[in-house]
Formats: sequence, structure tokens, C-alpha cells
Amino acid sequence: MLTMNDDLEGALKAYLVLLDEGEYFEAHEVLEEAWHPLRLADHPLKNLVKGFINGAVSFEHLKRNRKNADQKARRVMVSYERHIGLYHEEIEYATLFKEAYEKIETLKSAHPEVF
Repeated sequence: MLTMNDDLEGALKAYLVLLDEGEYFEAHEVLEEAWHPLRLADHPLKNLVKGFINGAVSFEHLKRNRKNADQKARRVMVSYERHIGLYHEEIEYATLFKEAYEKIETLKSAHPEVF
């Protein structure tokens, strides 16, 4: 497992690797650690980052396949979908956010019965 990182760039890079490895809970954790300082500082990217955290959580629900996993995944995905509109090409780390978006959308398309 990759180590936690409170640096947003490093956290996004780790998040991408962890998504590729199917380590959705760890992806959520590494990005959440970077999100806390953003939230406390009321940084403009805080909600976008929160959306990606929830995107990873959705797939962890599916991976664990517990009772009502589909419903839980859909409910958490709402936060991702609500905040993804905050992405634009002029934000910090736009390339990394775009890559994260593409990975989440690819994962969603692999589960058409859920999303």
C-alpha cells in the first residue's frame, strides 16, 4: 500500500494508482488525508476532492458486496456527480483530476446495472 500524503498532487497520483489496483478504500483514504487541510482552509478544490473521495467509496461498496451494496454505491456516487462540475482545465492539477475523472467514469461504465 502507498503511504498517506497530505500533499494534494502526491495524493492524487497515489489515488490514481490505487484505483488501478482496485484498492478503492485505500484510494479514498489517501485522498481524504489531503482533503482535510483543503476543507479547513476552505480551499476552492475542497468539494471537487470530496467528490473523488466518494467516487472511490462507491466502488468499495461494490467490491465488498454487502447487503444493499448497489444502493449504497449509488447514494455515495451522488456526491461525486454533484461536485464533478467543479472541474475545469484552469484548476491546479487539472491533468490529474482529468485522469481521475476518466478512471471513475470507466469504473462506472463497468457497472451499468448500478450506475
